[in-house]
This record gives sequence, C-alpha cells and structure tokens, in this order.
Amino acid sequence: MARDFYQAIEHRRSIYVISDEKVVDEERVEEVIQFAVKHTPYAFNATSGRVVVLFNEEHKALWDMTKEELRKIVPAENFPDTDARIDSFKAGYGTVLFFEDQDMVKDLQEQMALYKDNFPIWSDQASGMLQHVVWTALENEGLGASLQHYNPLIDDQVKQRWQLPDSWLLRAQMPFGKPEIEPGEKQFQPLEERIKVYK
Repeated sequence: MARDFYQAIEHRRSIYVISDEKVVDEERVEEVIQFAVKHTPYAFNATSGRVVVLFNEEHKALWDMTKEELRKIVPAENFPDTDARIDSFKAGYGTVLFFEDQDMVKDLQEQMALYKDNFPIWSDQASGMLQHVVWTALENEGLGASLQHYNPLIDDQVKQRWQLPDSWLLRAQMPFGKPEIEPGEKQFQPLEERIKVYK
C-alpha cells in the first residue's frame, strides 16, 4: 500500500462510508499517529498538539454522546438525517481526536510577547497540518477517514469521559475504518486562478 509522497497526498480523500472491519491492526494505527505527532512542524517547535485515539467501544461512545448532544439542538423533523450521518461515523472502528494545549500556547505568549497575537493562529495552523498528516497516513494504510467538527458541542463530555486536562481544546474529530466505497471524481478549480508565479 505504500505510495510515494505525491501519490499519498493525491489519494487522501474524505470517505464517509466506512466499516469496523480491521484492515490494519490497532498497533499499526498507533504507530502512524505517533510518527505524525512527532514529525509535524509547529512554530517555535511549540508541540502544542495533543491526540486521543479511540477504538471499538470507546469510539462508539464518542459518536453516541455526539448524537445525544445534537438531539438537543436539531429539530425533530431534521434529526433522521443527522442520525444517519452520525451512524456513518460510528460504523468505523476508531476515531482520532485532535486537541491543542492552550496552557502551552499561553506560556509561549508570555515568553515571547512580541508574537503574542500570533501563537493562537500558529497553533491552529499546526493543528491543521497534523490533521492532514494523520489523515494521509491513515489513508496510506488502507483506511478511509473524514474530518469532522462537532466541537465545541461535545467538548465538556469528551474531557469528562476520558479525563483530559481542561487546557486541551478540541479542534477536530477523524472517524476511520475500512472504506466501503470509492470516492467520486474530485473537481478542481483551475490552478491558474489559484497560483501566481513571478520570475
């Protein structure tokens, strides 16, 4: 399944139909996530990224709690679509939760006041890079994944259930599993509208 760098980037897609059939073992998933966390760059080597990996019943518990929180705010007539969407994430066998440690961000703001306003921005940028590296690595292992954002709706419940520090700010959720469909053809905006080159 190993691809070169360009192939790996190209093949990373949002996969919404996944199952809990394990195409790689949990230890391998942990290895690729550890690699991503270790090697994804952060401004000033801040390493404020934090990750929680949920498998099996813990993974299912996350999506059950998400569904119950959504039930409180989604109109009853619209809930069947929400229910089906959450069940599609729950159908996998794992979820990666991405956090940024706000205590570390605040420490850096105090240490380098000149860049104070930038550290939260750089933290978010680095979190996005980490999400992309993990997503690409999971896809390279034959897993399908998508990126979800049910934060801050579920923040308190997540911290309580998995006993996480208050300083960990939830940024995204990435359910993964065996891909059960091939993604459709992706449309691209013309690159000449997005890139300018001056020589």
